[in-house]
Amino acid sequence: MLEVVCPWHAPIWSSLTSQTQHAHAYLFSGLPGVGKRRFANAFAAFLLCDTPEHAMACGHCRACLLREAGSHPDLLLLEPEEEGKAIRVDAVRQLVDFIGQTAQQGGRKVIVLHPAEAMNQNAANALLKSLEEPTRDTFLLLVSDQPSRLLATIRSRCRVQTLAAPSQADALDWLATAVPELQAEQHQALLIMSGGAPLRALELHQLDAIAMRQQVVADIKALIKQERSPSQVSDAWSKYPLELLLDWFCSWTLDLLKLHTGAQPAASNQDMDKVLGYVVRFPTAGQLMDWQGWLLTHRAMVQGKANLNRGLFVEALLIEWKKLLEKR
Repeated sequence: MLEVVCPWHAPIWSSLTSQTQHAHAYLFSGLPGVGKRRFANAFAAFLLCDTPEHAMACGHCRACLLREAGSHPDLLLLEPEEEGKAIRVDAVRQLVDFIGQTAQQGGRKVIVLHPAEAMNQNAANALLKSLEEPTRDTFLLLVSDQPSRLLATIRSRCRVQTLAAPSQADALDWLATAVPELQAEQHQALLIMSGGAPLRALELHQLDAIAMRQQVVADIKALIKQERSPSQVSDAWSKYPLELLLDWFCSWTLDLLKLHTGAQPAASNQDMDKVLGYVVRFPTAGQLMDWQGWLLTHRAMVQGKANLNRGLFVEALLIEWKKLLEKR
């Protein structure tokens, strides 16, 4: 399969591929779902291609055919053994051995490491040694949603390229083409939930996130009306992704802060407009800031794959949320 760069990254792609010399290590960073992995894979294909055409891998030379078959001996894809798990030092040692080998096709060697922030401390230290002593015609492409979690010494040895999200109009146009079966308002809802990242919006559609969100909003309303308890709602959400739930609560809290300060007249989360308009009457600005801090701390724990008891955590989340409604 010929890798295609997302259209909103075309100017960066053109600039990068027009260069006659390339850095030995790149760090492609940006929000989840903006197309970083696509960009890195396409760049790997470009670097390995024998006869690039129009600043893209040709798709039909021997190198491209080997890569598309998943058997190019000079391409190494390094990622966790299981999604959400760490990249361990043994995997990075494999990378180090790969770097030390002669290219079997007589050209370049390319490593794509994703997500870079998944490396544990030992793995990161092992990688650092390779970055300090780069090998000719070997290119390391790191992909990261959270580059701040990488060692500063790793970041400093890479050429950092931020890959931004597209404009809202461009994102909606892309979604309309990617999922034409949805209505315009559904495209808009997915884009809001994804924080403006189109590929993340597509993932959310595949998770049936619109229906999930509708149920979450209904459960929040029932919780406020005391029609359901935190434990009951926690049970109902047992299969919902924790990161997604925390993203929604963080977004609602940002709306609450803006409403409280008068920075905006209504919530940007339209499906929660009435709920947030009601909730904002109770807490002080300080209490909202404390709540936001609680959310961000626990979101970092979830992103860091902390060993949390899921049911107890969600129940605690809902109990803390309900505290916002207590009269002080």
